[in-house]
Amino acid sequence: MSQTPSLPIVIVGGGAGGLELACKLGRRLGPQRVTLVDRQLFHVWKPSLHEVAAGTLDIHQEGLSYEMLAHDNGFAFCYGALTGLDTAQRRLTVAAVPDEHGDELIPERTLAYGELVLALGSTANHFNVPGAAEHTVALNQPADAERFRLRLLRLLTVAERRKIDGGEGRVQVVIIGGGATGVELAAELREAGQVLTRYGFQHLDARHDLRLTLLEGADRILAPLPEKVSASATALLRERGVEVVTQCRVARIGPSAVEDSAGRVFPADVVVWAAGIQAPPLLAALGLPVARGGQVEVDGALAVKGVPHLHALGDNAACAQADGRPVPPRAQAAHQQASYLAGRLLRLARGQAPRARPFVYRDHGSLVSLGTRSSVGNLMGNLFGANWFVQGLLARLMYASLHLMHHQAVLGTLRTAVLALARFLVKRATPLVKLH
Repeated sequence: MSQTPSLPIVIVGGGAGGLELACKLGRRLGPQRVTLVDRQLFHVWKPSLHEVAAGTLDIHQEGLSYEMLAHDNGFAFCYGALTGLDTAQRRLTVAAVPDEHGDELIPERTLAYGELVLALGSTANHFNVPGAAEHTVALNQPADAERFRLRLLRLLTVAERRKIDGGEGRVQVVIIGGGATGVELAAELREAGQVLTRYGFQHLDARHDLRLTLLEGADRILAPLPEKVSASATALLRERGVEVVTQCRVARIGPSAVEDSAGRVFPADVVVWAAGIQAPPLLAALGLPVARGGQVEVDGALAVKGVPHLHALGDNAACAQADGRPVPPRAQAAHQQASYLAGRLLRLARGQAPRARPFVYRDHGSLVSLGTRSSVGNLMGNLFGANWFVQGLLARLMYASLHLMHHQAVLGTLRTAVLALARFLVKRATPLVKLH
Protein backbone atom coordinates (compact mmCIF):
# COMPACT_ATOMS: atom_id res chain seq x y z
CA MET A 1 0.00 0.00 0.00
CA SER A 2 2.93 2.36 0.50
CA GLN A 3 3.45 2.80 -3.24
CA THR A 4 -0.18 3.60 -4.00
CA PRO A 5 -0.25 7.28 -2.88
CA SER A 6 2.71 8.17 -5.16
CA LEU A 7 0.86 7.08 -8.31
CA PRO A 8 -2.34 8.67 -9.63
CA ILE A 9 -5.81 7.23 -9.51
CA VAL A 10 -6.81 6.78 -13.16
CA ILE A 11 -10.46 6.56 -14.19
CA VAL A 12 -11.21 5.35 -17.72
CA GLY A 13 -14.60 6.54 -18.95
CA GLY A 14 -16.25 9.90 -18.34
CA GLY A 15 -19.89 8.81 -18.20
CA ALA A 16 -22.20 9.44 -15.27
CA GLY A 17 -20.26 7.36 -12.74
CA GLY A 18 -16.72 7.87 -14.00
CA LEU A 19 -17.02 11.63 -14.27
CA GLU A 20 -18.67 11.99 -10.87
CA LEU A 21 -15.88 9.92 -9.32
CA ALA A 22 -13.17 12.01 -11.01
CA CYS A 23 -14.78 15.23 -9.75
CA LYS A 24 -15.20 13.96 -6.19
CA LEU A 25 -11.59 12.76 -6.01
CA GLY A 26 -10.11 15.69 -7.92
CA ARG A 27 -11.57 18.25 -5.54
CA ARG A 28 -9.87 16.43 -2.65
CA LEU A 29 -6.59 15.25 -4.18
CA GLY A 30 -5.75 17.52 -7.12
CA PRO A 31 -4.65 16.93 -10.75
CA GLN A 32 -1.37 15.24 -9.86
CA ARG A 33 -3.27 12.48 -8.12
CA VAL A 34 -6.38 11.99 -10.30
CA THR A 35 -6.63 11.47 -14.08
CA LEU A 36 -9.72 10.91 -16.22
CA VAL A 37 -9.33 9.19 -19.62
CA ASP A 38 -12.03 9.45 -22.28
CA ARG A 39 -12.23 9.16 -26.07
CA GLN A 40 -14.65 12.12 -26.25
CA LEU A 41 -13.94 15.79 -25.57
CA PHE A 42 -17.21 16.57 -23.82
CA HIS A 43 -19.78 14.90 -21.61
CA VAL A 44 -23.54 14.62 -22.05
CA TRP A 45 -25.60 12.90 -19.36
CA LYS A 46 -26.59 9.63 -21.02
CA PRO A 47 -30.27 9.70 -19.93
CA SER A 48 -30.54 12.93 -22.00
CA LEU A 49 -29.37 11.38 -25.27
CA HIS A 50 -32.93 10.71 -26.45
CA GLU A 51 -33.55 14.47 -26.22
CA VAL A 52 -30.41 15.21 -28.22
CA ALA A 53 -31.57 12.69 -30.83
CA ALA A 54 -35.01 14.30 -31.05
CA GLY A 55 -33.50 17.77 -31.30
CA THR A 56 -35.19 19.10 -28.18
CA LEU A 57 -31.89 19.47 -26.33
CA ASP A 58 -28.91 21.25 -27.89
CA ILE A 59 -25.84 19.05 -27.63
CA HIS A 60 -23.62 22.15 -27.83
CA GLN A 61 -25.45 23.75 -24.90
CA GLU A 62 -25.80 20.66 -22.75
CA GLY A 63 -22.35 19.18 -23.42
CA LEU A 64 -19.75 19.81 -20.71
CA SER A 65 -16.11 20.04 -21.77
CA TYR A 66 -13.87 17.55 -19.98
CA GLU A 67 -11.04 20.09 -20.07
CA MET A 68 -13.27 22.65 -18.37
CA LEU A 69 -14.49 20.12 -15.82
CA ALA A 70 -10.91 19.03 -15.14
CA HIS A 71 -9.84 22.63 -14.56
CA ASP A 72 -12.77 23.40 -12.25
CA ASN A 73 -12.67 20.15 -10.28
CA GLY A 74 -8.94 19.55 -9.91
CA PHE A 75 -8.29 16.45 -12.00
CA ALA A 76 -6.18 15.87 -15.12
CA PHE A 77 -7.80 14.90 -18.42
CA CYS A 78 -6.28 12.52 -20.97
CA TYR A 79 -7.95 12.53 -24.38
CA GLY A 80 -8.02 9.15 -26.14
CA ALA A 81 -9.29 5.59 -26.05
CA LEU A 82 -8.02 2.79 -23.82
CA THR A 83 -6.35 0.15 -26.01
CA GLY A 84 -4.03 -1.81 -23.69
CA LEU A 85 -3.62 -2.75 -20.06
CA ASP A 86 -0.70 -4.30 -18.15
CA THR A 87 -2.07 -5.07 -14.71
CA ALA A 88 1.24 -6.52 -13.49
CA GLN A 89 3.12 -3.29 -14.21
CA ARG A 90 0.07 -1.13 -13.48
CA ARG A 91 0.23 0.66 -16.81
CA LEU A 92 -2.39 1.36 -19.45
CA THR A 93 -2.10 2.43 -23.08
CA VAL A 94 -4.14 5.28 -24.57
CA ALA A 95 -4.48 5.34 -28.36
CA ALA A 96 -3.24 8.12 -30.60
CA VAL A 97 -5.84 10.72 -31.57
CA PRO A 98 -6.13 11.69 -35.26
CA ASP A 99 -7.27 15.05 -36.61
CA GLU A 100 -10.06 15.52 -39.16
CA HIS A 101 -7.68 14.55 -41.97
CA GLY A 102 -6.50 11.34 -40.30
CA ASP A 103 -3.10 12.74 -39.33
CA GLU A 104 -1.84 12.10 -35.83
CA LEU A 105 -2.88 14.92 -33.53
CA ILE A 106 -1.86 13.38 -30.20
CA PRO A 107 0.54 10.40 -30.06
CA GLU A 108 -0.09 7.12 -28.25
CA ARG A 109 0.62 7.40 -24.53
CA THR A 110 1.29 5.09 -21.59
CA LEU A 111 -0.01 5.98 -18.14
CA ALA A 112 1.06 4.50 -14.82
CA TYR A 113 -1.56 4.15 -12.11
CA GLY A 114 -1.77 3.45 -8.43
CA GLU A 115 -5.45 2.49 -8.61
CA LEU A 116 -7.41 2.07 -11.83
CA VAL A 117 -11.19 2.37 -12.25
CA LEU A 118 -12.94 1.11 -15.38
CA ALA A 119 -16.13 3.03 -16.18
CA LEU A 120 -16.49 2.33 -19.90
CA GLY A 121 -20.27 2.15 -19.91
CA SER A 122 -22.06 -0.07 -22.41
CA THR A 123 -22.70 -0.59 -26.07
CA ALA A 124 -25.59 -2.08 -28.05
CA ASN A 125 -26.32 -5.80 -27.85
CA HIS A 126 -27.88 -6.78 -31.19
CA PHE A 127 -28.43 -10.42 -30.12
CA ASN A 128 -27.17 -11.56 -33.54
CA VAL A 129 -30.30 -10.24 -35.28
CA PRO A 130 -29.47 -10.13 -39.02
CA GLY A 131 -29.04 -6.58 -40.25
CA ALA A 132 -29.23 -4.95 -36.81
CA ALA A 133 -25.64 -3.77 -36.71
CA GLU A 134 -25.73 -2.49 -40.30
CA HIS A 135 -29.14 -0.82 -40.43
CA THR A 136 -29.87 0.62 -36.99
CA VAL A 137 -28.71 3.49 -34.79
CA ALA A 138 -28.12 2.89 -31.07
CA LEU A 139 -27.98 5.85 -28.68
CA ASN A 140 -24.82 4.97 -26.77
CA GLN A 141 -22.77 8.13 -27.31
CA PRO A 142 -23.52 11.81 -28.05
CA ALA A 143 -22.22 11.24 -31.59
CA ASP A 144 -24.91 8.54 -32.10
CA ALA A 145 -27.67 10.90 -31.02
CA GLU A 146 -26.35 13.69 -33.24
CA ARG A 147 -26.07 11.30 -36.20
CA PHE A 148 -29.69 10.24 -35.78
CA ARG A 149 -30.86 13.86 -35.47
CA LEU A 150 -29.15 14.92 -38.69
CA ARG A 151 -30.43 11.87 -40.54
CA LEU A 152 -33.98 12.60 -39.43
CA LEU A 153 -33.61 16.21 -40.56
CA ARG A 154 -32.53 15.08 -44.01
CA LEU A 155 -35.49 12.70 -44.22
CA LEU A 156 -37.90 15.45 -43.20
CA THR A 157 -36.41 17.84 -45.75
CA VAL A 158 -36.82 15.28 -48.54
CA ALA A 159 -40.37 14.50 -47.37
CA GLU A 160 -41.26 18.20 -47.43
CA ARG A 161 -40.03 18.46 -51.02
CA ARG A 162 -42.01 15.35 -52.04
CA LYS A 163 -45.17 16.81 -50.59
CA ILE A 164 -44.63 20.13 -52.34
CA ASP A 165 -44.37 18.18 -55.59
CA GLY A 166 -47.68 16.46 -54.91
CA GLY A 167 -46.35 13.21 -53.48
CA GLU A 168 -46.49 11.57 -50.07
CA GLY A 169 -44.44 13.18 -47.31
CA ARG A 170 -44.28 10.29 -44.89
CA VAL A 171 -41.22 9.62 -42.71
CA GLN A 172 -41.32 6.34 -40.81
CA VAL A 173 -39.27 5.82 -37.66
CA VAL A 174 -39.18 2.39 -36.06
CA ILE A 175 -37.83 2.06 -32.51
CA ILE A 176 -36.93 -1.47 -31.40
CA GLY A 177 -37.13 -1.91 -27.65
CA GLY A 178 -39.81 -0.72 -25.25
CA GLY A 179 -37.54 0.01 -22.32
CA ALA A 180 -36.89 3.49 -20.97
CA THR A 181 -34.71 4.59 -23.90
CA GLY A 182 -37.19 3.51 -26.57
CA VAL A 183 -40.22 4.93 -24.77
CA GLU A 184 -38.53 8.24 -24.02
CA LEU A 185 -37.29 8.63 -27.59
CA ALA A 186 -40.74 7.96 -29.04
CA ALA A 187 -42.33 10.56 -26.74
CA GLU A 188 -39.61 13.12 -27.42
CA LEU A 189 -39.82 12.67 -31.20
CA ARG A 190 -43.55 13.20 -31.11
CA GLU A 191 -43.09 16.35 -29.07
CA ALA A 192 -40.40 17.63 -31.44
CA GLY A 193 -42.69 16.95 -34.39
CA GLN A 194 -45.23 19.43 -33.07
CA VAL A 195 -42.93 22.35 -33.93
CA LEU A 196 -41.93 21.35 -37.46
CA THR A 197 -43.86 24.18 -39.09
CA ARG A 198 -41.84 26.77 -37.19
CA TYR A 199 -38.72 25.77 -39.06
CA GLY A 200 -39.86 25.74 -42.65
CA PHE A 201 -41.63 22.38 -42.88
CA GLN A 202 -44.90 24.04 -43.83
CA HIS A 203 -46.39 21.10 -45.71
CA LEU A 204 -45.75 18.29 -43.23
CA ASP A 205 -48.39 17.16 -40.75
CA ALA A 206 -46.51 16.17 -37.60
CA ARG A 207 -48.96 13.50 -36.47
CA HIS A 208 -49.60 11.82 -39.83
CA ASP A 209 -46.41 12.41 -41.78
CA LEU A 210 -43.98 11.55 -38.98
CA ARG A 211 -44.93 7.94 -38.25
CA LEU A 212 -43.53 6.47 -35.03
CA THR A 213 -43.66 2.74 -34.30
CA LEU A 214 -42.38 1.20 -31.05
CA LEU A 215 -41.72 -2.55 -31.11
CA GLU A 216 -41.35 -4.58 -27.90
CA GLY A 217 -40.78 -8.32 -27.54
CA ALA A 218 -42.47 -8.63 -24.13
CA ASP A 219 -46.22 -8.41 -23.57
CA ARG A 220 -45.90 -4.79 -22.40
CA ILE A 221 -43.47 -1.88 -22.61
CA LEU A 222 -41.36 -0.95 -19.58
CA ALA A 223 -41.63 -4.59 -18.53
CA PRO A 224 -39.27 -4.32 -15.48
CA LEU A 225 -41.49 -1.61 -13.96
CA PRO A 226 -44.87 -2.04 -12.28
CA GLU A 227 -47.76 -2.72 -14.64
CA LYS A 228 -49.46 0.56 -13.72
CA VAL A 229 -46.44 2.52 -14.98
CA SER A 230 -46.40 0.50 -18.19
CA ALA A 231 -50.13 0.99 -18.79
CA SER A 232 -49.92 4.73 -18.20
CA ALA A 233 -46.97 5.13 -20.57
CA THR A 234 -48.70 3.03 -23.24
CA ALA A 235 -51.86 5.10 -23.03
CA LEU A 236 -49.92 8.37 -23.29
CA LEU A 237 -47.91 7.20 -26.28
CA ARG A 238 -50.97 5.95 -28.16
CA GLU A 239 -52.83 9.13 -27.33
CA ARG A 240 -50.00 11.02 -29.05
CA GLY A 241 -50.14 8.88 -32.16
CA VAL A 242 -47.29 6.43 -31.46
CA GLU A 243 -48.02 2.89 -32.63
CA VAL A 244 -47.05 0.51 -29.81
CA VAL A 245 -46.61 -3.14 -30.86
CA THR A 246 -45.90 -5.68 -28.11
CA GLN A 247 -45.05 -9.40 -28.34
CA CYS A 248 -43.05 -8.52 -31.42
CA ARG A 249 -39.78 -10.40 -31.81
CA VAL A 250 -37.61 -8.87 -34.51
CA ALA A 251 -36.23 -11.47 -36.91
CA ARG A 252 -34.30 -9.34 -39.42
CA ILE A 253 -33.69 -5.73 -40.36
CA GLY A 254 -33.13 -4.41 -43.86
CA PRO A 255 -32.31 -0.95 -45.22
CA SER A 256 -36.00 -0.01 -45.49
CA ALA A 257 -38.00 -2.38 -43.26
CA VAL A 258 -38.10 -4.44 -40.07
CA GLU A 259 -39.55 -7.97 -40.12
CA ASP A 260 -40.61 -9.90 -37.05
CA SER A 261 -40.79 -13.63 -36.37
CA ALA A 262 -44.48 -13.71 -37.28
CA GLY A 263 -43.75 -12.35 -40.77
CA ARG A 264 -45.07 -8.87 -40.12
CA VAL A 265 -43.21 -6.12 -41.97
CA PHE A 266 -42.78 -2.60 -40.62
CA PRO A 267 -41.56 -0.10 -43.25
CA ALA A 268 -38.80 2.13 -41.89
CA ASP A 269 -36.79 5.09 -43.13
CA VAL A 270 -34.66 4.95 -39.98
CA VAL A 271 -34.46 2.32 -37.23
CA VAL A 272 -33.29 2.88 -33.65
CA TRP A 273 -32.00 -0.10 -31.66
CA ALA A 274 -32.93 0.20 -27.98
CA ALA A 275 -33.46 -3.49 -27.23
CA GLY A 276 -30.42 -4.33 -25.14
CA ILE A 277 -26.92 -3.42 -24.05
CA GLN A 278 -23.67 -5.22 -23.34
CA ALA A 279 -20.29 -4.27 -21.99
CA PRO A 280 -17.61 -3.21 -24.50
CA PRO A 281 -15.82 -6.25 -26.01
CA LEU A 282 -12.53 -4.56 -25.12
CA LEU A 283 -12.85 -5.75 -21.52
CA ALA A 284 -12.66 -9.42 -22.49
CA ALA A 285 -9.92 -8.65 -25.03
CA LEU A 286 -7.82 -7.18 -22.21
CA GLY A 287 -7.92 -10.55 -20.45
CA LEU A 288 -10.08 -9.43 -17.54
CA PRO A 289 -12.55 -11.77 -15.79
CA VAL A 290 -15.91 -11.08 -17.43
CA ALA A 291 -19.47 -12.28 -16.89
CA ARG A 292 -21.84 -13.58 -19.54
CA GLY A 293 -22.80 -10.07 -20.63
CA GLY A 294 -19.17 -9.03 -20.99
CA GLN A 295 -19.07 -6.98 -17.78
CA VAL A 296 -16.03 -7.15 -15.54
CA GLU A 297 -16.68 -9.31 -12.49
CA VAL A 298 -16.26 -7.36 -9.26
CA ASP A 299 -16.59 -8.23 -5.59
CA GLY A 300 -18.62 -6.42 -2.94
CA ALA A 301 -16.06 -3.59 -2.81
CA LEU A 302 -16.25 -3.05 -6.61
CA ALA A 303 -12.73 -4.50 -6.95
CA VAL A 304 -12.12 -6.64 -10.03
CA LYS A 305 -11.84 -10.25 -8.93
CA GLY A 306 -8.28 -11.52 -8.88
CA VAL A 307 -6.71 -8.28 -10.17
CA PRO A 308 -5.11 -6.02 -7.52
CA HIS A 309 -5.55 -2.23 -7.74
CA LEU A 310 -8.32 -2.52 -10.35
CA HIS A 311 -11.95 -1.48 -9.84
CA ALA A 312 -15.05 -1.15 -12.03
CA LEU A 313 -18.38 0.65 -11.76
CA GLY A 314 -21.49 1.36 -13.79
CA ASP A 315 -22.72 -0.58 -16.81
CA ASN A 316 -19.39 -2.34 -17.38
CA ALA A 317 -19.33 -3.91 -13.89
CA ALA A 318 -21.01 -7.21 -12.97
CA CYS A 319 -21.82 -6.54 -9.34
CA ALA A 320 -24.08 -8.92 -7.41
CA GLN A 321 -26.46 -7.71 -4.73
CA ALA A 322 -26.96 -9.57 -1.45
CA ASP A 323 -29.80 -11.62 -2.97
CA GLY A 324 -27.64 -12.63 -5.93
CA ARG A 325 -29.34 -10.37 -8.47
CA PRO A 326 -27.04 -8.07 -10.45
CA VAL A 327 -27.02 -4.34 -9.82
CA PRO A 328 -29.03 -2.96 -12.77
CA PRO A 329 -27.35 -0.78 -15.43
CA ARG A 330 -28.93 2.50 -14.35
CA ALA A 331 -27.60 6.00 -13.82
CA GLN A 332 -28.61 5.86 -10.14
CA ALA A 333 -26.46 2.74 -9.69
CA ALA A 334 -23.43 4.43 -11.25
CA HIS A 335 -24.04 7.49 -9.04
CA GLN A 336 -24.13 5.36 -5.88
CA GLN A 337 -21.07 3.36 -6.92
CA ALA A 338 -19.11 6.55 -7.63
CA SER A 339 -19.85 7.82 -4.13
CA TYR A 340 -18.86 4.48 -2.60
CA LEU A 341 -15.58 4.25 -4.54
CA ALA A 342 -14.73 7.89 -3.81
CA GLY A 343 -14.62 7.16 -0.09
CA ARG A 344 -12.69 3.94 -0.57
CA LEU A 345 -10.09 5.42 -2.93
CA LEU A 346 -9.59 8.52 -0.80
CA ARG A 347 -8.56 6.31 2.10
CA LEU A 348 -6.18 4.34 -0.14
CA ALA A 349 -4.66 7.57 -1.48
CA ARG A 350 -3.96 8.66 2.09
CA GLY A 351 -2.33 5.37 2.97
CA GLN A 352 -5.26 4.23 5.11
CA ALA A 353 -6.98 0.87 4.98
CA PRO A 354 -10.42 1.07 3.34
CA ARG A 355 -13.45 0.34 5.46
CA ALA A 356 -14.74 -3.22 5.28
CA ARG A 357 -18.36 -2.38 4.43
CA PRO A 358 -19.41 -3.59 0.97
CA PHE A 359 -21.31 -1.61 -1.64
CA VAL A 360 -25.08 -1.78 -1.16
CA TYR A 361 -27.33 -0.70 -4.01
CA ARG A 362 -30.51 1.11 -3.01
CA ASP A 363 -33.22 1.15 -5.66
CA HIS A 364 -35.03 4.47 -5.43
CA GLY A 365 -37.37 3.62 -8.29
CA SER A 366 -37.54 4.55 -11.95
CA LEU A 367 -38.82 7.58 -13.79
CA VAL A 368 -39.47 7.70 -17.53
CA SER A 369 -39.69 11.01 -19.38
CA LEU A 370 -42.61 11.39 -21.78
CA GLY A 371 -41.73 14.88 -22.96
CA THR A 372 -41.12 18.22 -21.29
CA ARG A 373 -44.51 18.27 -19.58
CA SER A 374 -44.97 14.71 -18.38
CA SER A 375 -43.22 11.70 -16.90
CA VAL A 376 -44.30 8.47 -15.26
CA GLY A 377 -42.58 6.22 -12.77
CA ASN A 378 -42.46 4.43 -9.49
CA LEU A 379 -40.63 5.45 -6.34
CA MET A 380 -39.35 2.48 -4.40
CA GLY A 381 -40.10 2.62 -0.82
CA ASN A 382 -37.56 2.79 1.62
CA LEU A 383 -40.56 4.67 3.01
CA PHE A 384 -42.72 2.09 4.78
CA GLY A 385 -41.80 -0.54 2.16
CA ALA A 386 -44.18 1.11 -0.29
CA ASN A 387 -44.02 1.40 -4.06
CA TRP A 388 -45.36 4.80 -5.09
CA PHE A 389 -46.77 5.47 -8.56
CA VAL A 390 -46.15 9.01 -9.82
CA GLN A 391 -47.01 10.74 -13.08
CA GLY A 392 -47.51 14.14 -14.67
CA LEU A 393 -45.80 17.31 -13.48
CA LEU A 394 -44.68 15.84 -10.15
CA ALA A 395 -42.93 12.97 -11.92
CA ARG A 396 -41.41 15.43 -14.39
CA LEU A 397 -39.95 17.53 -11.57
CA MET A 398 -38.57 14.39 -9.93
CA TYR A 399 -37.02 13.35 -13.24
CA ALA A 400 -35.42 16.78 -13.54
CA SER A 401 -34.05 16.44 -10.01
CA LEU A 402 -31.98 13.44 -11.15
CA HIS A 403 -30.32 15.76 -13.65
CA LEU A 404 -29.75 18.25 -10.82
CA MET A 405 -28.01 15.61 -8.68
CA HIS A 406 -25.67 14.76 -11.54
CA HIS A 407 -24.86 18.40 -12.27
CA GLN A 408 -24.22 19.08 -8.59
CA ALA A 409 -21.80 16.15 -8.50
CA VAL A 410 -19.79 17.27 -11.55
CA LEU A 411 -20.09 21.07 -11.26
CA GLY A 412 -19.29 21.17 -7.58
CA THR A 413 -21.80 23.67 -6.26
CA LEU A 414 -25.55 23.59 -5.83
CA ARG A 415 -25.90 27.10 -7.30
CA THR A 416 -24.22 26.13 -10.56
CA ALA A 417 -26.22 22.92 -10.72
CA VAL A 418 -29.49 24.78 -10.19
CA LEU A 419 -28.64 27.12 -13.07
CA ALA A 420 -27.96 24.08 -15.26
CA LEU A 421 -31.26 22.56 -14.13
CA ALA A 422 -33.12 25.78 -14.95
CA ARG A 423 -31.73 25.64 -18.47
CA PHE A 424 -32.88 22.01 -18.69
CA LEU A 425 -36.43 22.84 -17.55
CA VAL A 426 -36.95 25.77 -19.94
CA LYS A 427 -35.41 24.07 -22.97
CA ARG A 428 -37.26 24.45 -26.23
CA ALA A 429 -37.12 22.53 -29.48
CA THR A 430 -35.09 25.16 -31.35
CA PRO A 431 -32.04 22.91 -32.01
CA LEU A 432 -34.17 20.67 -34.25
CA VAL A 433 -32.87 22.25 -37.44
CA LYS A 434 -29.43 23.18 -36.22
CA LEU A 435 -27.08 21.79 -38.85
CA HIS A 436 -23.56 22.29 -37.51
